[in-house]
Amino acid sequence: MNRRLAREPDKRELARTQKVEAPLVWTFDGAFATCLYDIEDTMRRAIVQLGDVSRIAVLIELSLPALSARVASGDAIQPAWGRFLDALTWRYGLPDPPRVRHLETRGPLATLVIAYRS
Repeated sequence: MNRRLAREPDKRELARTQKVEAPLVWTFDGAFATCLYDIEDTMRRAIVQLGDVSRIAVLIELSLPALSARVASGDAIQPAWGRFLDALTWRYGLPDPPRVRHLETRGPLATLVIAYRS
């Protein structure tokens, strides 16, 4: 009788077989501090929905023209931005800090993109 012993797949094999879902995307516009609060709240809700923070990647796109308009109207960027990034990274246990991309196109102030594997 010839029996094969089953072996556990390694991480690379699992990564190849996991399905990558369509990213979740939200846009935010308004006062800078309010947008940061709303992004963090949305992030918290997305983590609850997805269930496993270890399989997500986070991208935040900031529109530089929109940000410039907020600064011109009196919005402060620091210290709120630093506290926001720290909160996203440490409070929610993200495997990597969020990637931030600065856009030179006009649009909403911020876009949150969450990519994940199921």
